[in-house]
Amino acid sequence: MAWPAAIADEAELEELMSRPDAALREDLAAVPGDLLVLGAAGKMGPTLCRLAKRADPARRVIAVARWSEPGLRERMESWGIECLSADLTDRAAMAALPDAPNVVFMAARKFGSTGNEALTWAMNVLLPSIVAERFQASRIVFFSTGNVLPLVPVNGPSPDEGTTPAPVGEYAASCLGRERVFQHAAATRGTRCFGVRLNYAIDLRYGVLHDVATKVWTGTPVPLAMGHANVIWQGDANAWTLRALRHADASCPVLNVTGPETVSIRWLATRFGALMDRTPDFAGAEAPEALLSNAARAFSIFGYPTVPLEILVRWQADWVSRGGRALGKPTKFEVRDGRF
Repeated sequence: MAWPAAIADEAELEELMSRPDAALREDLAAVPGDLLVLGAAGKMGPTLCRLAKRADPARRVIAVARWSEPGLRERMESWGIECLSADLTDRAAMAALPDAPNVVFMAARKFGSTGNEALTWAMNVLLPSIVAERFQASRIVFFSTGNVLPLVPVNGPSPDEGTTPAPVGEYAASCLGRERVFQHAAATRGTRCFGVRLNYAIDLRYGVLHDVATKVWTGTPVPLAMGHANVIWQGDANAWTLRALRHADASCPVLNVTGPETVSIRWLATRFGALMDRTPDFAGAEAPEALLSNAARAFSIFGYPTVPLEILVRWQADWVSRGGRALGKPTKFEVRDGRF
């Protein structure tokens, strides 16, 4: 499709991220019934719910969260999404949720993990165990992260799904624990599961591109130690997550989900500098290893991302230079020791 040269405002941004295509409609038609989204109020949840509703307006889409952001619940309800309040760590609240044949599990903890490791493990391992037991008869697509994979040489092959996980730090280890919990549920109860190992969704209000563009715009040195990354348009990540419901089964496949490019942070900052008439400043030098993922298997199932990297870069440069809103949630892509 023809993408705009720039994205005017948040309304257009959210509309683009929640615009369904024929492939999504076809895959959702293969998994009829209500859709329950747990932890729906985070960075990706609102547009994922809206995307599902737009793809199948007759389907009941139920978003569950604590709704701490003012106005978000009302905005999602205006999109036709049913919103329920629940503390997912409360077993009684979990038991009271409606049954649904399709579940997307998005609740997780990353930032603040260091210093409160026990809560991180409870959210990332114990809670998934409760969800897997409560919805054992459902299809469950759950989020993981590329952080479970090892740092690899930039000039070598990126890890695919056959690579042995080697998480660095407690956050990444707890995310591998989340994968193992759902794999155990699939193996012992036959629960149909599917894991999405996501590397860096791009929303313009947050993400690796936003972090680097903001540093270039403000004259803040861009850290180079983690000198390369993978990114993907959030609209594509959401669409693939919903399409994964069709592929959930008792083998519990776990798929790398990201874009095809190994993106140089130095190149990215230089490109932003050219687009925003700034000269980037850098801190440090690129380490020979980075956190990267090979998403070839995802491309074979879902096709390539629909928004190319260069378009994302242009959108991001325009957004930051015009003072577009930021969510204030840095990715901390530069962290190499797993301490978030």
